[in-house]
Amino acid sequence: MSTPQQFSRRTFLSTAAAATATGLVSGGPVAADVMTAAVDPTPLDGPIFVSTHAFARVANEKGMEILAAGGSLLDAIEMGIRETELDADNHSVAFGGTPNADGVVQLDACIMDHIYNAGSVAAIEDILHPISVARMVMERTKHVMLVGAGARKFALSQGVEPTNMLTEDRRQRWEEWLKTQEAMSLEESHDTIALVARGADGKLSGGCSTSGWGYKMAGRVGDSPIIGSGLYVDGQVGAAGSTGLGENVMRYCGSFMVVDFMARGAHPQDACIETVRTMGRKDPQDLQDMSLNFCAVDRFGRHGAAGSDAGFHYSVTTREGSQLINAVTVVE
Repeated sequence: MSTPQQFSRRTFLSTAAAATATGLVSGGPVAADVMTAAVDPTPLDGPIFVSTHAFARVANEKGMEILAAGGSLLDAIEMGIRETELDADNHSVAFGGTPNADGVVQLDACIMDHIYNAGSVAAIEDILHPISVARMVMERTKHVMLVGAGARKFALSQGVEPTNMLTEDRRQRWEEWLKTQEAMSLEESHDTIALVARGADGKLSGGCSTSGWGYKMAGRVGDSPIIGSGLYVDGQVGAAGSTGLGENVMRYCGSFMVVDFMARGAHPQDACIETVRTMGRKDPQDLQDMSLNFCAVDRFGRHGAAGSDAGFHYSVTTREGSQLINAVTVVE
């Protein structure tokens, strides 16, 4: 069952009292440039998957399927994200992703579990599922992050078959861009799946995958594969992921900041709000130009999201018995 929801800032300001209860979001009303949504503060007993964007609902549902079949939460994160990496119609993640300025699709991904194990790959080429390679880095090496040619070499050594990631549609669009060099709109240029989840046992895990900023400089890496920026998991507290302009998120270790606010007692919703506000307060740019968006879940199963992009939305999937409950919440 799918239940789309839409909340305005006015609705939030009239219904969300939890922000003042924690004492952490105490600087007055939510700033006008912070987009947020009303949430139910009641903890959940069962599993919950929270992800950036409506397209990530398939990742949530796949994650639930993996758990129901007896897989681990980390399995659910990996296999859920793989669903979006396969979608050629999504031009911001893996296959069908928008290439860099040289016409090459370079991918970033990371994964993290509840006991601080993490793996990451950045600027990897010709690999269909960078999230799986990130997990291989975590579980099969002594490292946390591999990049570029080294990451690709490692993937091939693990039996991963190379795949041409540039679709004909994206190749043609890149050739058009070469002629004009026109800047892409924010919605066209980049996006990310960040997926965080809590199992019925209270354990947390998360993952992130993206093809990055469209027509970026070759070798550019954003926040998505950076532990603490695009994703952070603390098994004793909560998990958070981001989407937006990676350069802005990574300068403030955005996802770590969300988890840090939760560690000090904030509801995930309030933690996301205060993170956006803190980054906006410190940065010389206007908040509305920074493209900062976060979603989070804590160890109690509470969740929330906030951002500076109008129309940012996040997907939440829970289970009641054998039935999946989906909600796509527009944050505006």
